[in-house]
Amino acid sequence: MSAPSLWDTSHRSITMRRSLLLLCLAVLACDTAARRASSDSSGAGPVQHERAAQAVREGYDEVAVTAVPELPTPTLFDVTVTNMIIRTATATVEVDSLEPAVAQLNALATRLGGYVGGTGIEAGKNQYRKAFVEVKIPAARFNDVLAGLKPIGQVEAVNVNAEDVGEEFVDVQARMDNARRLEQRLIGLLATRTGKLKDVLDVEQALAQVREEIERYEGRIRYLQAHTAMSTLSITVHEPVPVVGDAGKSVMGEAFKQAWRNFVVFLSVLVQSLGVILPLGLIAGVVWFVTRRLKLGGAQRAVNGA
Repeated sequence: MSAPSLWDTSHRSITMRRSLLLLCLAVLACDTAARRASSDSSGAGPVQHERAAQAVREGYDEVAVTAVPELPTPTLFDVTVTNMIIRTATATVEVDSLEPAVAQLNALATRLGGYVGGTGIEAGKNQYRKAFVEVKIPAARFNDVLAGLKPIGQVEAVNVNAEDVGEEFVDVQARMDNARRLEQRLIGLLATRTGKLKDVLDVEQALAQVREEIERYEGRIRYLQAHTAMSTLSITVHEPVPVVGDAGKSVMGEAFKQAWRNFVVFLSVLVQSLGVILPLGLIAGVVWFVTRRLKLGGAQRAVNGA
């Protein structure tokens, strides 16, 4: 089972606070009606007690109606949601020269109604340079900025990601509207407050918590609106990888130097191996000499015997 989301937790919190509100309303209403009933029922009989009970019920209804003004209930048609999609992309482009390419990207973003959010240039080994450019562009011009990369250089890779947040937007908007209605009810309750000071303080605390939730909902809505209105394109621009050495150096000269270094390495390995080759060669020579002497001695004895 997945963990509850932030919005589900907030919804349960609002439900608990509504229950607290209803409890506060009941306490205030009963307190007001009870005072009315006690003042009218001194020495009264059963009929007067019945009237006191009726006053309690009427007092509750009166407070509830006064403290909860009727507000227009927003519907889904009040929220216009069209293509709530957050688009992001990454691209890699090879160019002949780095600085002119970065300038062209700035001009492209400005021409399409966007802007460059950040730029960084990195110089690697062998004079290999590349730049990182982050472009913010209106969502309606997203395809135009991708097409605008081709005149700048050779496009090597493009990756596009699209996230649909329309359902989340509608859900957050509805929860914010409910929280605003609850805020208005709490404000109305404070405007006609009666009863104990503790009850009033509880309502004020609930009002502060509801307003805090409204601010969170508004922040999330602003985030979704901003990221769906503007798409983000992260571009890596690099120069061709150099195939020769540094400027001022000869390729053949470098080749001869490398050959000499290889020869020196070979000699060093050969000298190091003499400690093994010489003892083995000496042993092999002794074995060969003894074997040869034995063969010659055997041949000589065979001749003498004949």
